[in-house]
Amino acid sequence: MARIAVVRDGPLAVITLADPAGRNVLSDAMLEELAHALAAAQADAGVRAIILAAEGPVFSAGHDLRALKALSATSGSHEPPDEGPDEEPDGRALRLFARCAAVMRMLAEGPLATIAAVEGVATAAGCQLVASCDLALAGADARFATPGVAIGLFCSTPAVALTRTAGRKAAMEMLLTGEMIDAHAAAAIGLVNRVTAPGQALSQAMELGRRVAAGSADAIARGKRLMAAQACLDLAAAYEVAGRAMALDLMTPDATEGIDAFLARRPARFAPRAPGAG
Repeated sequence: MARIAVVRDGPLAVITLADPAGRNVLSDAMLEELAHALAAAQADAGVRAIILAAEGPVFSAGHDLRALKALSATSGSHEPPDEGPDEEPDGRALRLFARCAAVMRMLAEGPLATIAAVEGVATAAGCQLVASCDLALAGADARFATPGVAIGLFCSTPAVALTRTAGRKAAMEMLLTGEMIDAHAAAAIGLVNRVTAPGQALSQAMELGRRVAAGSADAIARGKRLMAAQACLDLAAAYEVAGRAMALDLMTPDATEGIDAFLARRPARFAPRAPGAG
């Protein structure tokens, strides 16, 4: 059964989580299909932006708790880990979280702009999906939570994306309380860019995607790399890296065309995106 649906709409690849009966959980199968769909979109020269949407009332409930419980049940000891240097977690759990992290990095670090269109509930790793996208729009009825503490888990992997998106204080409140926040609260902390009327997140995300797609694909790919590189640096180092990036950008054909077009007051004609570029 396919858990992902992909539709091309001009320069947009609309990737939809399509397992509403299963609450769009990020099972091994879902992650594998999502990774394949993202890779295919990134390899397609005609795609300029990716929209991530979902079917049903739950955008994504995160990891499959039944699968996680099965891993725990077959891992041997149920004694609390001593967290010493010799303590090793179950290898299958490590592989699952590594696979999930790879998908999140494809969204955050890939060459294409990624836009989440959220309707309904996004929890735990489902909230992580939203935080990993470059942009996010949420219907007014959307809600978000990282509720691991309620079941004895800290949402450690969602915390990585959430902290980078919403900031430490706002992220820690979500992570420590596990409480649900509404779409407007999510916008206030920067988890989503803006709130739409209920049911309008996808159409407005596609409109935003078309505006993004009109820009230079090369500049967007370079810009995403720069944003990731400078985020972990101190101010002086960040400006050094950004200054070098801008100087290199000035040497690109798209920059030459864009500046010439601006000075001539005509639309820019940017180069087509090379397949898999970025």
